[in-house]
Amino acid sequence: MPGFHPSHHARTIPDAAAMVIADTGEVLTYRQLDEGSNRFAQFLRSLGLQPGDRIALMLRNSPAFPIAYWGATRCGVFVTLLSTHLKPVEAAYILGDSASQVLVLSASLGETPRVLARERETLIPGVATLLYADDEPIEGAGSLRNALAGMPPVPVADEISGFHMIYSSGTTGRPKGIVLPFTPGPIDEFNALEGGISRYHEMDPLVYLNVGPLYHGAPLSCMIVAQRLGGTFVTQRKFDAEGVLAAIERYGVTAAQFVPTMFVRMLALPDAVRAGYDLSTLQIAIHAAAPCPVEIKRQMIAWLGPIILEYYGSTEGVGATAISAEEWLCKPGSVGRSSLGPIHICDEEGEELPAGEPGLIWFEALPGRGVNYLNDAAKTRAATHPRHADWFSVGDIGRLDADGYLFLTDRKDFMIISGGVNIYPQAIEDCLIVHPKVLDVAVIGVADPEYGEAVKAIVQPKDWAEAGPALEAELRDWVKNRISKVTQPKTYEFVEELPRIPSGKLAKHELRKLYGNPVAVV
Repeated sequence: MPGFHPSHHARTIPDAAAMVIADTGEVLTYRQLDEGSNRFAQFLRSLGLQPGDRIALMLRNSPAFPIAYWGATRCGVFVTLLSTHLKPVEAAYILGDSASQVLVLSASLGETPRVLARERETLIPGVATLLYADDEPIEGAGSLRNALAGMPPVPVADEISGFHMIYSSGTTGRPKGIVLPFTPGPIDEFNALEGGISRYHEMDPLVYLNVGPLYHGAPLSCMIVAQRLGGTFVTQRKFDAEGVLAAIERYGVTAAQFVPTMFVRMLALPDAVRAGYDLSTLQIAIHAAAPCPVEIKRQMIAWLGPIILEYYGSTEGVGATAISAEEWLCKPGSVGRSSLGPIHICDEEGEELPAGEPGLIWFEALPGRGVNYLNDAAKTRAATHPRHADWFSVGDIGRLDADGYLFLTDRKDFMIISGGVNIYPQAIEDCLIVHPKVLDVAVIGVADPEYGEAVKAIVQPKDWAEAGPALEAELRDWVKNRISKVTQPKTYEFVEELPRIPSGKLAKHELRKLYGNPVAVV
């Protein structure tokens, strides 16, 4: 499908904002984006990088991100996206696994960028060029600004499209490089895997807000779509609930995408604060990335109206569902019907189950699509159905109702087996998160000498001063009449903050390590 490219808008609307960082006030115009990305492409060519080679970005949400991303992808180079929360050894693994030759870092991310620069010969020997993107220098790395200053702001002679590679978030073990099907071609040719572009074509103006980290698939897709269509992409360096409302009002945001934890934080704002912002420009609010508790979504629809659209999918891109607010009110808790590929629910032997029974979710992929993990044929095989080569699963459990609507149960890896009973934490978390004194919650299985595993709730209170026996008693009473006795947490623990990946997913492998029931690294 032919599309647009930021370079087109640099010629037609050069002074329009391509990107706004709402909490810092930084603005990147289309002229600046075009010139900067041209300089970066020229720089990569000067290093000898050719189409198909790989670089890596470990950047905060900042103007440097789209400059480096579009610069690489307009000269055929592939971009490996690194989480800004990785430890040095974790980052080094991805850099080596992806064979990235250039690494661009944000100095403000803390110790990891400095360790990588200081110990580059042993940690990342394959990275030939290391650059920092902030004004704050990193010893052992060069300045991106200085590198670009010496390059011409014009396209390379042999422009050809590149793409990106995202590593799985590692919630259940070592991250996996997800290789998406991509054929290099003209830089203004839109790839369907970049995102859903059709719904935004007629939106005028297109002001698209996503405050998630750009190394994650959904925020990146929002940026790409907005800048391909000449819109303004609005983000934050760090999510701030009231700041999001202020940004919607200030910039006239017309489309926005969230994760459920953001909904929880926004709903936790005082009523007077929420009512104090004009959100009338917002035409569509999308959410994805993690299951949304039913009561939280009801409150969001009551607040914003029936403009909320939910989708479910994976970075692997083999299948997806979607559901409108109107549909959801008739099917509360559903993530919708298939919008990409037939869905099959199977038992552990791969046998298809009847409607209503939970099992592993398999998507029947379209021709040319499939799960492909970089340098790991075993994991690729494990994601492929034992008898259907075009059915793929990423490990989610769910059920289909008689009308074909999908309901998510949990991830297979998060299931707790207590006394021979399969318990899915998501339902317990959904129950606890709507307690008026709870800001966040995670439920895991911990070792138990009698039952094998016991259910443990780890709770982040809205007010830390309330953490203690009295709140635990309230929570025990709360769950008593809301979920079955076998699923009620045996123990509770209060924490000041839970380890969430910025995509909204809980880092449950970290919690399992902390509480003595570690998940196997797979």
